[in-house]
Order: sequence, then structure tokens, then C-alpha cells
Amino acid sequence: MKKTNELSGAAYEYEGKLPLSQAIPLGLQHVLAMFVGNLTPLLIITGACGLAGGEFADLQIHLLQNAMIIAGIVTLIQLFSIGPVGGKVPIIMGTSSGFIGVFNSVAATMGGGVLTYGAIMGASIIGGLFEGVLGFFLKPLRRFFPSVVTGTVVLSIGLSLISVGINSFGGGNNAKDFGSVENLLLAVFVLVIILILKHGTKGITSSSAILFGIIAGYIAAAIMGAVLPHTGITADGVEYTKAWVLNWDKVAQAQWFAIPKFLPVKPVFDLRAILPVIIMFIVTAVETVGDISGVMEGGMGREATDKELSGGVICDGLGSSFAALFGVLPNTSFSQNVGLVAMTKVVNRTALAAGAVFLILCGLIPKLGALVSIMPQSVLGGAAVMMFSSIVVSGIQLITKEKLTGRNLTIVSVALGVGYGMGANSAILANTPQAIQLIFGGSGIVPAAMVAILLNILLPKETEE
Repeated sequence: MKKTNELSGAAYEYEGKLPLSQAIPLGLQHVLAMFVGNLTPLLIITGACGLAGGEFADLQIHLLQNAMIIAGIVTLIQLFSIGPVGGKVPIIMGTSSGFIGVFNSVAATMGGGVLTYGAIMGASIIGGLFEGVLGFFLKPLRRFFPSVVTGTVVLSIGLSLISVGINSFGGGNNAKDFGSVENLLLAVFVLVIILILKHGTKGITSSSAILFGIIAGYIAAAIMGAVLPHTGITADGVEYTKAWVLNWDKVAQAQWFAIPKFLPVKPVFDLRAILPVIIMFIVTAVETVGDISGVMEGGMGREATDKELSGGVICDGLGSSFAALFGVLPNTSFSQNVGLVAMTKVVNRTALAAGAVFLILCGLIPKLGALVSIMPQSVLGGAAVMMFSSIVVSGIQLITKEKLTGRNLTIVSVALGVGYGMGANSAILANTPQAIQLIFGGSGIVPAAMVAILLNILLPKETEE
């Protein structure tokens, strides 16, 4: 008799027929891994535009609701494709954090307010269409992305996310009790549960180790809340609520059902916003190529095809334009979930689609979204450090697919040393023009990618002896 816990082999096949009893938990852990990251950019940019409270409080709630629904819809398009839109690759889409620097700059330049947020939406519509067109011409550009280049980009993505994971591990770097014993123990507890289930069990329990680890984290946080004090005092004598405390009031106050609003903010087309945003969409296309390459190598053990890369980038662009119509920031491939695929090897489309449907439900049923949103950062961090490190491994696998010649070693070394190092320590760019700071100072991914592409073009090919 087949054990109910045994995971179907279809889980490791993109188009395999996977029962819903297995697809739902496998998809749900994808949502838990990216939920907070999907909403954070919107919270930051609405705050920068002055739309975070007061008369705009309801608008921000509608935008957050739309962000979940749009992420689910664009993910389904990426998974199943509509004509050339969508690469049919195991990628989860969500609100991009890569645009935060540019949008913050636009908000500062234009003075904030609803018109500024409208200009960000207008720029996102134009920029998304531009990236969509770029995706159609990706095949002739593919020669600029051999495995040594895409592997370096994937490696840079993983390295940049490790610091994000560690920040969550400590409770979130904005938390007053960041790095407290409670946060660290909670994160370690989640990590240990994941390791035990991942390597001590088989089947669905092993593949859904992230989901069960996070659920265990919720339970542990609830128990901690029953026996430990919820508040602490800062050095200045100010009382604060500890980061690991579950805010059940937020769930109680959330609505049971809400309908998304179309065009909650009227788009404004302003060149001050459009020009820098278009540049970022070019950068995003490079990062998406890296994400797709990473997920195909890490999850399916092969390189991405021209059609998969092209469809993925087109979906990235047009999905971002579609998102702007609902007041949502650009939707791009989520690197966090690339790590989850690389770790579990579960690439089944039905499983990821179950996660996308859950995202849509979170938008339509705010109470469900609120339940996920109260997850302590340290619980997410316990899972994230392992997932993000898996992206690093996928990058190394891509780089080593070809023989590590002196030329390839030079490309990787200089791209990581100069490119990634420069982006990771953005203070070095403080005296450069603002455009340079916006493009290269956000993370190490962009400069590493640019250096790798440039060296691949300039360095002469080595002839075999």
C-alpha cells in the first residue's frame, strides 16, 4: 500500500499531475516565503510619497490588497503563459524591491503626494512595456549571457539575499529588539525543525519542511507570548512591543471580503520619473534572466531555453504594466522563491499555481492576508538563511557547467570583487552622479552583472590547445 506521506514523483516534473493534497502545502510555503517581501516595497514607497496614513490610510490598504492579487495573477501567467507572455518556468512573481531606490529618488524630486505616486505608476506602465519589447529580442541577445555570466548574476543574487535573511533571523533590522535572545532562539528553532523534517523524513513532510517549520514558528511564538513579557524598554526609556509577538488584533480587525479597486491612483506621465525607471527595467531584465537561469539549474538541472527566458522577461515587463493599473509597483521574478525551488527541487506547476491562488485569496479575504502578515520576521529568517544560500549554490553550479578556464575565472573574480563589492558597499559611490548611485548602489547584483557582461564581450576567447 502506498504511504499517504509519500511525495508523488510529479512534484519534480513541471507539468506532472500532482494531487491537490500535496500541491496546496507545497504552494503555501512559497507564499509564506515571499509574503512580507511582496508588501514591504509598497509600504516604503507609499510612506515616501506621504500616503501611509491619515486621509490616505484606506488607499494604502487597497494598494496592499491589490499587491497580493496582482502577484497571484502574474504568477499564473508566468506559469501557464498567454501566447508569448510567460516562460512556463517555476517562478513566483511579486512586487520588486529593486525599484525602491529609484522610486524614493522620484518621490524626493517631485515632492511626494498622490501626483508623485501617479507618476511612479505612469513610469511603471511605460517601463514595463519597454521591458516587454526587450523580451521579444532576447534571443539575439542570448550570446551575451553564457553560463559564466548568468551564473555570476545568480551567485550575486544569492549573496545579496543572505544579508536579508540574516536581518530577518535577528527579528528585522528595524526592530527595537533586533538580535535579542528571543528572536535568535525562535529563528534557530525554526531552522532546526526544517533541517529535521528535510533530512529526517521523506515525502511531503520533507518537501514541505519550510511550511511546517514556519507553522512550528507560529506555535512557538504563541507559547512565548503566553509566558514572556510582550514589551521592552529602549535605552531612551521608550516602551516598545517585541518583534516576535503575534499581533492577533490585526487579524481580528481585518475584513472577511474585499473587492480590488481598478486605477486607485490615476497614472501621470512625467519624464522625471520615466527616464530613471526605464533604466531600472533594463537592469530588472538582466536579473530576471539570472533568476530563471538559477531556477532551471537549481530545480531542473539544465539551462533555460531562449523561449523560456524570452517569455519570462516579457511577462516581467507586461506584468509590471498590468500591476500599475491597480496602483501596484512593478511585479518581477522573486529571487527568494528561486532559493526555495533550488532547495526542495519541487518544480511542479500545479504546486506553484496553488500558491498563486492562495495569494489571490489573501487579497480577496483580507483576514487571511492579515494572518500571514503577522508572521514574526525571525520565523521567516529561520527559513530564509537556508533558502537564500541555495541560490548561491545554484550560481556556483552554473559557473562550473563550463570548464573553469583562466578567462572564466577572471570574469567571475572581477565581477564579484569589483562589481558586487562596489554595489554591496554603496558608500564608495557617494561622490558619483546620482544616476550612477541609483543604478549601481542599490545592491551588488547590477554592477556584478554589468561587469560580467562587459568582460565576456571584451576578453578574447581562449582557443583549445
